[in-house]
Amino acid sequence: MLVELTVSEVNFLDVVQRRGALPTPFHAGVEGVGTVTAVGGGVEAFNVGDRIGWMAGGQGSFSDHALVAADKAVPLPDDIDDETAVAALMQGITAHYLTTDTFPVSAGEVVVVHAAAGGLGQILTQIAVFKGATVIGTTSSEEKAEIARANGAAHVFGYEDFAERVREVTDGEGASVIYDGVGATTFEADLEAVRTRGTIVVGNASGPVPPVDVNTLNTSGSLFLTRPTVADHVRTPEELRAHTDEVFAWIRSGELRVSIGKRFPITEVAAAFDALESRATTGKIVLEH
Repeated sequence: MLVELTVSEVNFLDVVQRRGALPTPFHAGVEGVGTVTAVGGGVEAFNVGDRIGWMAGGQGSFSDHALVAADKAVPLPDDIDDETAVAALMQGITAHYLTTDTFPVSAGEVVVVHAAAGGLGQILTQIAVFKGATVIGTTSSEEKAEIARANGAAHVFGYEDFAERVREVTDGEGASVIYDGVGATTFEADLEAVRTRGTIVVGNASGPVPPVDVNTLNTSGSLFLTRPTVADHVRTPEELRAHTDEVFAWIRSGELRVSIGKRFPITEVAAAFDALESRATTGKIVLEH
């Protein structure tokens, strides 16, 4: 399908691609919202004029028009505006599968969310809280700590001593699950902060985690370690819609709020990348077309 974009978003997948994950030249931008202007043969689920959103459904969101795979597109409800939709797609879906599939968060769990003031961190925190968990967030500043608290984090610590502090507030038990989108700089401390038979979910915003001796998982308490990706959780249109339907329902009910950290015109996409990579913003970075 050919789509005329209204908004797009910059996230770390775009950064990873720009740093060499894709051969150059390539069409930058993986996530966007817009209006269908043409459909290809065999496309039956969408029509010209439909509002749709997508994440990882095609490249080229940093442009006026993009080609989007129909099986990766989501029809947008009338009561979800374009900015909210684009802010809820990649990170909303990611937070959904992390808290329902990767580790089903339930009442009474202790959940650590690294980078709790970021776009994904804010959504993870809110979901874990309304599922009844106690959330411990980590941030790099008091300003960001206030954002984490506003989203429901019961405790917020800095990165330097978070493992010790997590043990303190859990009476030595440790966290049920640690959502660590930071990666390389926090992983060793995660092993100290998680409980016996706990789960560590790792990402790589600060770089990939070094190779791990699997015996470490035994000596640290029979741990579970996983590195999930969004692509493996939206393999079919049905899987994709199952995630977005619930995310949109949470937004509609007021249980989930998405935070727009900063807006840039599409002509200033380089500045948007600078803001994301320098961690100068909180919440989502939206590009206006």
